[in-house]
Amino acid sequence: MAYIDFDKSMLVNLEYSLGKEILRTSRTGSYSSTTLVGCNTRKYHGLLVCPVDSFGGERYVLLSSLDVSVVEGGKIFNLGIHKFDGEHFSPKGHKYLKDFTAEIIPSMSYEVGTVKLRQERLLSDKSDQLMIRYTIEEAQYPVTLQFRPLLAFRNIHELTMSNLSANTRVYYINNGIKMKLYDGFPYLSLQFSKKPEFVKVPDWVYGVEYIEEHKRGYDYKEDLFNPGYFELNMVAGESIVFAASTDEVNPSGLKARFSNVIKTKVPRDNFRNCLLNAAQQFIVRRKKDTDIMAGYHWFGSWGRDTFISLPGLTLSRGDLKTCREILDTQTGKMKDGLFPNMGKTGDYAFNSVDAPLWFIWAVQQYINAGGKDGWNKYGQTVIQIINTYTRGTSFNIGMHENGLIYAGEEGKALTWMDAVTSAGPVTPRMGYNVEINALWYNALCFAKENMKKDNDKNIQDLIYELPERVKENFLKYFWDEEMGYLADYVEADGSRNMYVRPNMLIAASLQYTMLDRSMIKSILDIAERELLTCRGLRTLSPKNPHYKGIYRGNQDERDEAYHQGTVWPWLIGPYAEAYLRLYGEKGVKKTSTLIKRFEEVMDEHGVSSISEVYDGDPPHLPGGSISQAWSVAEILRIIDLNDQLTVKKMFKG
Repeated sequence: MAYIDFDKSMLVNLEYSLGKEILRTSRTGSYSSTTLVGCNTRKYHGLLVCPVDSFGGERYVLLSSLDVSVVEGGKIFNLGIHKFDGEHFSPKGHKYLKDFTAEIIPSMSYEVGTVKLRQERLLSDKSDQLMIRYTIEEAQYPVTLQFRPLLAFRNIHELTMSNLSANTRVYYINNGIKMKLYDGFPYLSLQFSKKPEFVKVPDWVYGVEYIEEHKRGYDYKEDLFNPGYFELNMVAGESIVFAASTDEVNPSGLKARFSNVIKTKVPRDNFRNCLLNAAQQFIVRRKKDTDIMAGYHWFGSWGRDTFISLPGLTLSRGDLKTCREILDTQTGKMKDGLFPNMGKTGDYAFNSVDAPLWFIWAVQQYINAGGKDGWNKYGQTVIQIINTYTRGTSFNIGMHENGLIYAGEEGKALTWMDAVTSAGPVTPRMGYNVEINALWYNALCFAKENMKKDNDKNIQDLIYELPERVKENFLKYFWDEEMGYLADYVEADGSRNMYVRPNMLIAASLQYTMLDRSMIKSILDIAERELLTCRGLRTLSPKNPHYKGIYRGNQDERDEAYHQGTVWPWLIGPYAEAYLRLYGEKGVKKTSTLIKRFEEVMDEHGVSSISEVYDGDPPHLPGGSISQAWSVAEILRIIDLNDQLTVKKMFKG
């Protein structure tokens, strides 16, 4: 029995199987994603979704789906499935499914009459190419397979409708065809390892509905273009490979290429291997840049998410090279001491007060992991960031006389709690933020320590003097002795916001912390009572009148709950690290148990990965993106910390 598999009873139950999604990505930025049964429930789903350079590298759904039919004894059995108006599904190919496994690659078997057909899906690691292998495992008679491609050629965030502008011309190529529906797109080549017959019957499939988009309050209907169908005759024991690609390929090599690529895959045969595979999916290399995609399907590269995710996605695997490449890419984007929060070249948004401080934290982790060149490569960038913060920069971000960093501008949300609705920021947090100033202190101490080691004679006196001033005023402003925890933020007039949120855990977890052991213990105790769940930490205590325990509804409704009680898995990182800093080797048992609970979600939502968020209320249902970089990264990082402490204990013993 495979580590991740689903049987017929699970697959035919659409209420169950439509909630399980499969994702595979390429280092080029392409991805392939759909549900277990192949019914697309999101506008983001598609068998081949690629970045298109002529449209700024934005991702586009080229091949939405491929409907396969088995023709046996004069009967046609369509294995596809799409949702239309109401609860109408057509065809209903899921009823022929026998099993599904995702241990190495997505693989499913169908039983139709006397025919047993296996379908295996593989996305190329280094090119924009999808390959699907079809094998007739059993058949009493010769079998004909028909393949109907459904094309979209549109941005992942949009939908398309039938139109007269689409170029429906078909170009015949070796063992297939190629098409591009609109100018500016690459040709989509559809080819087989065995020569098919192509029957041109151009038409639109009208009114395909995407359930998840409907739930999320977005437009959810579209029309897809079908140029016709391919037909191939096969016999028992025979395999053929279908390829969809932005480049023509030599079809004679498809079968060998498919087999060779499979051999390079690390199987998802245990919890850790699932996470390691998921970690690889966020790293994208295009042209000279190496980036981290913050999550799938709709996130791009985000500065803050990149730096928080970086150690877990790279260093926990011993991959200093990729870590360095990503740091290099990001330093090239820095402007006025700030990193882009999101956006693309020429249209970056720099509205993130914490991204530069997380960059310094990531460099710190790189050096701790053995990156001996870290200070030489990035030390000047670290000093530039510190100078920028002391002088002040955009969005009223800057150091005040008390040594603390203030940030805030009316109508802006600058911290990671950045949800903005039509009414404005949900959690504006204008003032001195607890995690920002904790990261600031950590950055100053890190710079001071490395400058000492480097014997830099030009070191600024400011960096020597500042840490003590920051620590003194941080404790004065943030620590509440009576309540036993830190304020979430302090306003310019000195008034404290004492909402119980997880941001204070970052202050307790950092290598250079301003808190003593009793303070860390008190913070951990409160977090355990009010914030900790089996899926991460709540963003607000349920005792707070503003708490929202369910993350559902339209954009505004979800944003209202996003940081007001919704659980974020990545926050298990600061919690567990603070716990290990306090209890050392004795804390490993508890932190390992917390991490182990995430194994329960390997067959949920984004199969073999970890979702962006979960409901604050039990049973903590998943929400947001099906696979989030920092969710996966922080769990891998804590596994690595646990391992290091366990090994240390073994050698002591």
